[in-house]
Amino acid sequence: MGKVIYSMSVSLDGYVEDASGSIAFSAPEDEVHRRANDQTRETSAFLFGRGLYEVMEEPWRAFATRDDLPDVQAEFAQIYLDTPRYVFSDTLESVPEGVQLVRRADSESVVKGLKEESDGLLGIGGPTLAASLFDLIDEFRLTVVPVLIGGGKPFFPPGRHLDMELVEEHRFPSGTVYLRYQRAG
Repeated sequence: MGKVIYSMSVSLDGYVEDASGSIAFSAPEDEVHRRANDQTRETSAFLFGRGLYEVMEEPWRAFATRDDLPDVQAEFAQIYLDTPRYVFSDTLESVPEGVQLVRRADSESVVKGLKEESDGLLGIGGPTLAASLFDLIDEFRLTVVPVLIGGGKPFFPPGRHLDMELVEEHRFPSGTVYLRYQRAG
């Protein structure tokens, strides 16, 4: 059975994007990007909310055709495009090859089905989608960037309680910290 992981970069004060919707604060240095590449290589499928899908899909699709990217970014672009992607949206009408469109009403049953069919990692991206599927998430992976942004969209849904167990941590020279938690119990 597959595991659903929720993984994003997050500010030290707990936000995945700032009040204007930007994720620029989280642009990773090469060592952090390499770790993201390793995690992406282990991922069987990406499960995106519409917002994060739009941030990821077009740029990485375009980057894959460029020959002037740093190696770590070129590697990520190829891994990204080779990984099946699902976008959960009621507003998108079409998606390119390699992406499957899922309506929000079907999200829970689709994720449960993918979890049963897979023996790999299913990576949820996007805090709104993660909040809607919170009870299906097995692990939470935070790349904590040492910056306070003062507000925006939080990584965790407000008002939820969950006991977790730290199962992995790694500190980068920049002060960025990778934390991996699983549900306690």
